[in-house]
Amino acid sequence: MPRAASSVVAVLLSCCAARGQGPASQVAGAVLGAAGPLVGAVVRVQTSGRFALTDRDGSFVLEDEALLAGQVRITAWAPGHFIGWAQASPGDRDVVISLRPHYTTDNPDHAWFANEGIAGSQSCRTCMPGPYAEWAADAHSQSAVNPRFLSMYAGTDLRGHRSPPRRYATDRDYGQVPLPPRADEPYYGPGYKLDYPDTAGNCAACHAPAATAYPGGAYAAEVTGLEGVPAEGVFCEFCHKIGDVILDPTSGLPRPNMPGPLSMRLHRPSEGEELFFGPFDDVTRRVTYLPLQQQSAFCAPCHFGVFWNTAIYNSYGEWLASPYADPRTGQTCQDCHMPLTEATAFALPEVGGLHRSPGRIRSHRMPGAADRELLQHAARLDVDAKRAADRIRVEARVTNEGAGHHLPTDHPARHIVLVLRASGPAGQELPLLTGPLVPAWVGVGDAPEDYGDYGQRPGRVYAKVLEELWTGVLPTAAYWNPTILREDTRLPAKATEVSTYEFRGLEGPATVHAKLVFRRAFRELAQQKGWNDPDIVMQQRELMVP
Repeated sequence: MPRAASSVVAVLLSCCAARGQGPASQVAGAVLGAAGPLVGAVVRVQTSGRFALTDRDGSFVLEDEALLAGQVRITAWAPGHFIGWAQASPGDRDVVISLRPHYTTDNPDHAWFANEGIAGSQSCRTCMPGPYAEWAADAHSQSAVNPRFLSMYAGTDLRGHRSPPRRYATDRDYGQVPLPPRADEPYYGPGYKLDYPDTAGNCAACHAPAATAYPGGAYAAEVTGLEGVPAEGVFCEFCHKIGDVILDPTSGLPRPNMPGPLSMRLHRPSEGEELFFGPFDDVTRRVTYLPLQQQSAFCAPCHFGVFWNTAIYNSYGEWLASPYADPRTGQTCQDCHMPLTEATAFALPEVGGLHRSPGRIRSHRMPGAADRELLQHAARLDVDAKRAADRIRVEARVTNEGAGHHLPTDHPARHIVLVLRASGPAGQELPLLTGPLVPAWVGVGDAPEDYGDYGQRPGRVYAKVLEELWTGVLPTAAYWNPTILREDTRLPAKATEVSTYEFRGLEGPATVHAKLVFRRAFRELAQQKGWNDPDIVMQQRELMVP
């Protein structure tokens, strides 16, 4: 301890001692850093919800009934430091906690953490089986090996059949321009490597960050054939090595062309060092607290992406522009996708896991576009229907009630279909007289209920519709090519969209059926690729009209 700091603490503690033993539910003391007393350090009885902040001179007085239990561990944390601790007894007035600064550098040559010969997230499993199992069931753990993602990257279907390479023609003004696929050749959908066979792209930056987190790696790493830790996708240690994110101070968003690690400050250790960032300020093993982990900005680098000046992935930007971003009344990404649980321990007690009150540990399951329950709580469907002479008038209102971003968000192939049907007293379908139709690209056929052939039927679609600039393919999910945003009918957070319909009425009662369906990909694209993700019914209503 520096001499100046030592003298300050001596004065503080002598003053405390002069006031004698404090109440049994209270302890007092000081928190020191390498340069002397630390201001604003958080001090608490380990795992307790109560805390105190140090004053300008580094002193603190902590009041907590947990102290009545006898000798306890008092922890302290300040930004830029490892968490420190000291033992204290009820009424102590001379508790001194020294905090050690953590390193702020990054070592790209760092070998990812291993425990007992097990590397990567598997090494976390032995001590934290619950969170590991949640992560293993989550899409983040599959981001590098997701078959749909890999088939889009390579230009294949799920059986490995590959589409022909992109064809080009010479344009008088622009030179080589791409052509649409030929109708007389087998085609298994688009692929990045079909269009840019000599480059890796930046897909790995967010899908396999361990393969890219070195200088130049974000645009150099292929995503096919990954093994070991890179194949774990967005894995445990990677997230817990993020010490900060880099956002444009003007927009509050990541800068374009800076995906994943390019918009992060990683803290990978050199030999003999180690550091993990976590959500608690009282864990005392190689850990420090990072408030950022509980803020939406933590998610921004991989949930914002601009390609050819078109915003493709923007769930973070949509949240930022929504009422949910209000710090007084809003919610963070983590509130919905990493909700608090009733778990009372993160790590097993036999390896030092701390017991906490229920409602303080977040889930690592991180549900998303494949989660039926999450989707069913995201939207509300209200339908009113009444008879007017020989017509049945229907009003449908779809509200983005539970998502803090547009609905649907991110991948542009996702869409939600509102489909309506009116039937007469004998079950015969009533013809639509006025009102919108679902676009044909959703899928046209004779069996809408069984096969989702909702195209050209009464209803609406909520989607970000992109058109390839040169080929005219619409809608497209090949956003790595220049695209134009032709239409964005998605529902912003808290927004309601109203559509009205009139059906030909018959004598006798009529029935109106309405259904809101989420689909992960365009029908044609899913057929080309051999994807078989089922539609998810988010909401449905049925009304009788006398």
